[in-house]
Amino acid sequence: QVQLVESGGGLVQAGGSMRLSCAASTRTFSSVAMGWFRQVPGKERQFVGAYKWVSANRYYGDSVKGRFTISRDYVNNTLYLQMNSLKPEDTAVYYCAAKQSYGSDANADEYDLWGQGIQVTVSS
Repeated sequence: QVQLVESGGGLVQAGGSMRLSCAASTRTFSSVAMGWFRQVPGKERQFVGAYKWVSANRYYGDSVKGRFTISRDYVNNTLYLQMNSLKPEDTAVYYCAAKQSYGSDANADEYDLWGQGIQVTVSS
């Protein structure tokens, strides 16, 4: 019954902003952490950021730190990824994921559940 659904992607101009949403079930919000990853064809899935539920700590990959922010809406059971100062190299399919293990939040292999992915394209 656990499902993750991303929304909010599309085309945005470089320097602009975009917010991705990840709608999750209650059980998913009981996970150890939620994460955002992104992937482009021919490349490895890249860690974007994670939200640790118990501590509410947030972590970000070096490539997006200072530009992206993860937040949570407890009422609507939604995790957000606010992306500012977007660059063409941010273009990718973005995935929301849920993690129950206690391994590294930045390791995609530690995540148990994944959304379908959503395209984000940043034009130059």
